[in-house]
Amino acid sequence: MRALISVSDKTGIVDFAKRIAACGWDIISTGGTAKALREGGLDVKDVSDITGFPECLDGRVKTLHPLIHGGILNIRNNPKHQEECQKLGIENIDLLVINLYPFKKTMLKPGVSFQECIENIDIGGPTMLRSAAKNFNDVTVVVDPKDYETVLTEIEQNGGTSYETRYHLALKVFTTTANYDTMISDFLRKQSMEQTQNKEDLLAQNTVTFTYEKVQDLRYGENPHQRASFYREIGEDKGTLVGAEQLQGKELSYNNINDTNGAIEMLKEYTDEPTIVAVKHANPCGIASDKTIAEAYHKAYEADPTSIFGGIVASNRPIDKATADQMVKIFLEVVVAPDFTEEAKEVLAAKPNLRLLKLDDILYSDNGFELKKVLGGMLVTERDTELYNKLEVVTNRKPTDKEMEDLLFAWKAVKHTKSNAISVAKNKCLVANGPGQVNRIWPMENCIEHGGEKCQGAVVASDAFFPFDDVCTAAAKAGITAIIQPGGSIRDADSIKVCNDNDIAMIFTGMRHFKHA
Repeated sequence: MRALISVSDKTGIVDFAKRIAACGWDIISTGGTAKALREGGLDVKDVSDITGFPECLDGRVKTLHPLIHGGILNIRNNPKHQEECQKLGIENIDLLVINLYPFKKTMLKPGVSFQECIENIDIGGPTMLRSAAKNFNDVTVVVDPKDYETVLTEIEQNGGTSYETRYHLALKVFTTTANYDTMISDFLRKQSMEQTQNKEDLLAQNTVTFTYEKVQDLRYGENPHQRASFYREIGEDKGTLVGAEQLQGKELSYNNINDTNGAIEMLKEYTDEPTIVAVKHANPCGIASDKTIAEAYHKAYEADPTSIFGGIVASNRPIDKATADQMVKIFLEVVVAPDFTEEAKEVLAAKPNLRLLKLDDILYSDNGFELKKVLGGMLVTERDTELYNKLEVVTNRKPTDKEMEDLLFAWKAVKHTKSNAISVAKNKCLVANGPGQVNRIWPMENCIEHGGEKCQGAVVASDAFFPFDDVCTAAAKAGITAIIQPGGSIRDADSIKVCNDNDIAMIFTGMRHFKHA
């Protein structure tokens, strides 16, 4: 029996080889692996001794030879294969232990050159792995050091591995090589985008492949009867939840992760002033900006003290003791911020289950794509990173400077609220939010009912145009003084008339912000 061993990650490989050799197996190897095994006291035959051909082209060509792949791919119970192998001098290779050049590690190194990444694309490794995995009925293939012990135990006890083990290991190989090739494809695509600024590069492809790595298994999914895991993109995690450091609290749940991601996405809209975003069930239930983060939190809380209970809070400034003193008065699930002062951490430690997440680059954002799985397919779209096409005053009265400030504040909030959405704001504070209705008047009525007197002198933002003038009529009755919306309805004139009749300023943005999931 013969084993071919060639690994970049040499963890545990000498011990593995010693135990295989003790079972009477011959070992073939190459390059650094052969050197490590010999230094470990093992008798190793070089690949070049098998092929009769030296390694060449700076090691780019070593194992791509019929005497190697024939030994792997021949079907043991196929008489024709065996006759050919005997005629050509091909000997069986029954076990492959291979892991690949560290492309991911190389790709993620700061300042790494493009050429260094290219040189760390493994060719022979994936080829041999796929050969062995294809012929798993006869060949055992190991790509993950975690499987060493399973394989060793079976060989030591039974002289070989079971069909079930070989099948499982072959599946892992094809998953690994698919992941590896997808990383390379994604790397090259991103390089192309950086060089050409071609945002449509991915969407122009007829096929797309994505790869993610597991961060953790979750206790359950959206509901307790659903299984779930959390995966991360391979690459830059700056400004993303996977890049956060958890300082205290319970393990994040599926809904915690989803809602916290939504809070971070919203927070990225508010960069200029200390701002708090509070989220409940993926919708903003409190947003406020002020001179200090403590004042911003107070405003956000007072705007809706009921909904923020059990919510997610995101801050674009470090959390200080004054803010923490307010936070511990209620139940919160998660607080995410660029940092926490030592005094704040001491205060928040009184709530040991509260999850504190430190995210250094919380305001960092870049262009990318959103994926949504649907039955039988996948929707892929560019992320919604823009705010408006224009700011066109369409009424007789222009908004005041203060109204304009609040209009843009509300426009950012409604952009991240489930459609149909209405957001009401005053003094850079979200005073009422109406998300996720099947028509546009209901969220307006919900805002008026919830906001009450706070709607007097406030402004309204709508994520899409008004098909009728009913929203403007309701806004006028509630004391709303200014409105921002995309415009573009065939009945825009009706809404403009209602606003003019009630001295309401209205702005069209020329851009809608539907959010359906």
